[in-house]
Parts: sequence; structure tokens; C-alpha cells
Amino acid sequence: MDIHFPNIPAPFTWHRKTNDGYISIPRTLPLAMQAIDMQSKGQPAGHTLFCLWSRSPDHTLVTIENPVTFASEAGFVGERAVDTWRKRMKKLRDLLFIQTKAGASGEFHYVLLINPNASMEWMRSRNLIQDGLYSRFIDRIGDIGAYGEIEVLREYWEQQKVISEAAARAAVPPASPVPPVPQAPAPVETPPAAAS
Repeated sequence: MDIHFPNIPAPFTWHRKTNDGYISIPRTLPLAMQAIDMQSKGQPAGHTLFCLWSRSPDHTLVTIENPVTFASEAGFVGERAVDTWRKRMKKLRDLLFIQTKAGASGEFHYVLLINPNASMEWMRSRNLIQDGLYSRFIDRIGDIGAYGEIEVLREYWEQQKVISEAAARAAVPPASPVPPVPQAPAPVETPPAAAS
């Protein structure tokens, strides 16, 4: 900065250790937002996810006491702002970027932000992400050292598959034994007739 931008006044620069109001966000969030927008054409929901992350208290549980505030920050105004925001929230939930529980403010009172790297891999497993974007995502998680998260997720899925298959096998009732072939009744012997 001293070489390239030596004359920028301090109030115009951002530094996490000196400025208030910061959060930690995944570095892959911009790519996740693109993937979301591609799956919600005409009703892009990527910015709605970003607004949730920017409101998170540096962990992944967000409590939404006033949906109007969240709708406004996501750019929705007017009479239908909250309805529009709710539709975007449903899309985020459908794409596994959030999990939700109802509370005092409605359906989205409690929101759990899912690791977007896991969500992107989940989308890939369901053919919901284009090859080009997925390739850029894989490159990016390699750059930031997060590829191990994808490997852990794949191992988890493989373990769940094994558990599910074992449970399915255990749930199948054993084959019924073959009933014995009925035997013809033994002939009744009649005593020889008495001679006359």
C-alpha cells in the first residue's frame, strides 16, 4: 500500500483489527452466490445469503427477529418486500445453504448458515451447478487450502451410504422357510376278511 496507494487517508481504509463491525465469511462465498443465482433465475437469491452472513455474529446461527430489516438489507422494498425475501429464503433452504426453524417472527426466525463449500458439493452431486463454475470453485478451494473439506464431506457421504445399506439389509425380513411338501396320508390297512 505504501508503494501503490501512499496518499490514501486512514479513514478510507478498512482494517479488521481497528475497525468495528467485521465478520468472518468463507472466501468461496462469491462463487456460491453465483451458483445460487443460476438456480434461481429471475429471482436471484445469492445476495440474500450474503446479507445473512453479514448479520451473523461470527458463528453460523442467525436469529431473525425482524424480517423487514433483513428484507430491506437484501434490497427488497415495498408492500411485498418480506414476501419476496421469504421466497429467496426458501430457495436458499432448497439449495442447502441454510436450515431454518420457526419462532416468534415466523418460519425463518432461526437460521443456520451451512458451510457453502459443502452446499456447493451437494449441488454438484445433484447436477445443479455448471461445470465451468464448479471448476472455478474447486480451483478456489485449492487456493485457500479448503479442499480437505470436500474430501471429508465425501467420506461422510460414503459412511452414510454404508450405514443406509446395512440398515436396509437388516430391515429385509428373512426369507420364509419353504413349507414341507405335504405327504400323502398313509394307506389304512384293513384287516383281512374272515373266512366263511
